[in-house]
Amino acid sequence: MDATKPRLGRGLDALLGAAADAPGGPVCRLPVAAIGPNPHQPRKRFDDDELRALTDSVRTHGVLQPLVVRAAGDGYQLIAGERRLRAALAAGLAEVPVHLVGFDDQQVFEAALVENIQRSDLNAVEKAEGFKEYLDRFGLTQEQLGAKLGLDRSTVSNLLGLLHLPAEVQNAVRNGQLSLGHAKIIKGVADPDRQVQLCREAVMKNYSVHALDLVVKQDRAAAAAGGTAPPARREPVEKTAHVKGLEDDLRQRLAVKVEIRVKAADRGQIVIGFDSNDDFERILEALKR
Repeated sequence: MDATKPRLGRGLDALLGAAADAPGGPVCRLPVAAIGPNPHQPRKRFDDDELRALTDSVRTHGVLQPLVVRAAGDGYQLIAGERRLRAALAAGLAEVPVHLVGFDDQQVFEAALVENIQRSDLNAVEKAEGFKEYLDRFGLTQEQLGAKLGLDRSTVSNLLGLLHLPAEVQNAVRNGQLSLGHAKIIKGVADPDRQVQLCREAVMKNYSVHALDLVVKQDRAAAAAGGTAPPARREPVEKTAHVKGLEDDLRQRLAVKVEIRVKAADRGQIVIGFDSNDDFERILEALKR
């Protein structure tokens, strides 16, 4: 990339020095319908509650911070500000304020990464996927990407390493069931099957990062001793929001008392209660479907 182009680690504000003057100055207003999506958007999931809150704010106060766009064909392409654009569409706005810039494809990709990493707290797997796509597309090194984003090379490398985890573990991080700290610990385990077991156990038992680290250290101690480590004293298992949600869903579907009892990784019971023969027959029919 040309050395004269702006470094991105300082955030989006540093990008706007390259803005091209538009009618009325660097900031102008464009029809919402004329702005197309950013194909390089690394964020795949948007929180519905946050979008609703932003939509309410936009409906009342308008879009206070301009979007960043570039000319594309007969219209414009979004570079940064997808949440604001979605909120404007939901609020029924006809126009939004924008910065019109003359970015090439690489700068567009970099701007999307900057906005999400520095402003929207992208989940770790989405960051890693965005990094990999960028590196594959433009042929830069991890060190060069880190310099552009204001990150250490080791941070970039650690995130990219998450993409070697089994899909189930990646999905748990993507869905917010596991944190980056959990994923780093699981990544340090060589056996993919054990990685999946640890993932499931951490989700079902609501392990903290520290608790998961203790489980992995116990595994290693047992392997080093050539035997099985003595069973650790088990604390009462606190049900996670995920497990409680499954219970509620089953109760609503079956209209009877349902309890999920977690005993260990990949082990437990689903207890379905019934108060009459009619309940029993109805539950059997539901389970046979």
